[in-house]
Amino acid sequence: MSRLTGAGEQRRVEVIDDQGDTVPLPVIPSADDPREPSGHRQMQILKKVALGVAVCLVAGAGYAGLRQVANAPADPNGSPAHSHPGTSATPDQAEAGVRRAVAGEAVLQKMTDAVENDNRTEFLDTIDPKATDFRGSARTIFSNLTTLPISTFQLRYVSDDPGALTPDRQTQLGGTQSWLAQVEVSWQLSGYDVKPARETLPVTFVTRDGTTYAASFSERFAAGQRRPVWALGQVEVAKGKHSLVVSLGSESEAKSYVSVADKAVESVTKVWGKNWRQKVIVYLPAKQAQMEGILGAQPNTYTQIAAVTFAELDSPAVGAPVRIVANPKLFEELGKQGRRIVLTHETTHVASTATASPVPLWLAEGFADYVAFTAVPVQDESAAKELFKAVRAGKVPTTLPTPEAFAASATELPQAYESAWLACRLIAEHDGQAKLVKFYRAVHASKSSTGLADAFKSVLGTTEAEFVADWQKYLERLAGA
Repeated sequence: MSRLTGAGEQRRVEVIDDQGDTVPLPVIPSADDPREPSGHRQMQILKKVALGVAVCLVAGAGYAGLRQVANAPADPNGSPAHSHPGTSATPDQAEAGVRRAVAGEAVLQKMTDAVENDNRTEFLDTIDPKATDFRGSARTIFSNLTTLPISTFQLRYVSDDPGALTPDRQTQLGGTQSWLAQVEVSWQLSGYDVKPARETLPVTFVTRDGTTYAASFSERFAAGQRRPVWALGQVEVAKGKHSLVVSLGSESEAKSYVSVADKAVESVTKVWGKNWRQKVIVYLPAKQAQMEGILGAQPNTYTQIAAVTFAELDSPAVGAPVRIVANPKLFEELGKQGRRIVLTHETTHVASTATASPVPLWLAEGFADYVAFTAVPVQDESAAKELFKAVRAGKVPTTLPTPEAFAASATELPQAYESAWLACRLIAEHDGQAKLVKFYRAVHASKSSTGLADAFKSVLGTTEAEFVADWQKYLERLAGA
C-alpha cells in the first residue's frame, strides 16, 4: 500500500484592517477578543493518485511556535486595507461617522434579532429592496444560519470607510448616502465550539427614503479577508457521533463523509487519549473558489491542497473554533482510504490544538502522520520513498527538519515530511507510543524556550543530538543503506 500524507494546515487567521481613510470608532473589545495575528501553515499535495497505486506527498509552509513564517500570497493588484487611528478627523467628519455608525449598527441589530427569532421576513426587511442580487443571497444566508446549529450570533459595527465606494458605485446604489463598513461577525456552533468563530465582513450600507439598509456583504474584500461558509452558498449539514460535516454541495455528500470523520476522531483518540472534545467540524466546498473564500486565499492558491486545518478566530488561543476544509476536487480523488488518512492527520492537529501550539513543525507534522499511518498502515518503502532514495545516495539528514524545510518552495519537501514521520515513529518504537504522546504534550505545555530540549531529557532520557544520531542509524537501517 502506498503512502498518502495528511494535507494542508493553515495556522493563521487574518485580522482585517479597514480600507482607505477610515474614521475609527471608539469600540471596547470584549475580554476574549484579542486582535493578534496567529501563525500560518499550508501543506501542498504534489501528486494526486489513488492510494493503492502511488504515493501522494504534501508540501507546505509552516511556523515555529506562534511565529508566522509563511502566508497565503497577497493579491498583487489589491490594496490591503489600513486603518489610521492617528489620522485626525474634523468635527463634521467625526459627527458624520457617528451618524453612519448609529444607522449601520441599528441595521445589524435588526439582523441579529431576526436570526435569533428565526424571523425571515424581519431579516429581509434589513436588505436594500433595490439590491436584487443581494436579496437572493440574503435569503440563502438566512436559511444557512437557521440550518447550522448556531447557539449565538452577533454582528458588530467596527469602523467605516466613506471613500471606499467609487462614484459609479454610489450612483448605482442611489439614495441619500452610501458607504462601506467593516463589521465583525461571530457565531458559535452548539455542541462543538468553546468560543465563537469570528471574522470581519465588508458590509455596504445605503440610506434611501430615510431608512438605512444593507446592500452587500461582499464588496471590496481585502487580500486575506475570509468569508464565512454560510455566506458562500446553500449549505447542507450532516451530524455524526463525533463530527459535523457542512457541505456547500449536497446533503448526500455531507452524509457520505460523516463516517470517515467519525473514524478519524476515534483513531486519534486511541493514540492521543480522551482528554479532548472528540469533535471535529469539516467544511466541504463545492468549488475551488469557495475553499479560497473560506481561507481568504487568492485564486489557485490551493489547487493542489487536499485539506486545510484553520482556526476561525483572530487569535491562536486554546479553545479557538478549529475547522477542516477540504479541496472539493482533490479530496474526492483521494479515494476512501486516502480521505481517511487525510482526515486522521488533520484531526490530530485539532485534538492536539496545533493551531495554538509551540511545538516545532517536525513534531507536529510527524506526529500527525504517525497517528494517520497507525490508523491506516502503509509500507515503509512507498511511504518514505524519497527519503530512502536520498539516504541510499549517502544524503542522510544531519538535523531534524527545520521549519524552512516545510516551505512550499523547499526542494526536498517530501523528505522533510518523511523524516518527521520516522522521527516520531522511532520514539514510539524505542520508548513506546505513550512516551511519544507524553513527549509531544511536554513540548506543547512548555512555556520555556528550551521546552524541546527539556522534554528530550525529562521524557526520553536523552538529548536532541543523541536522538538525531540514533535516528540517522534508524533511517540507514530502514533504507538498507
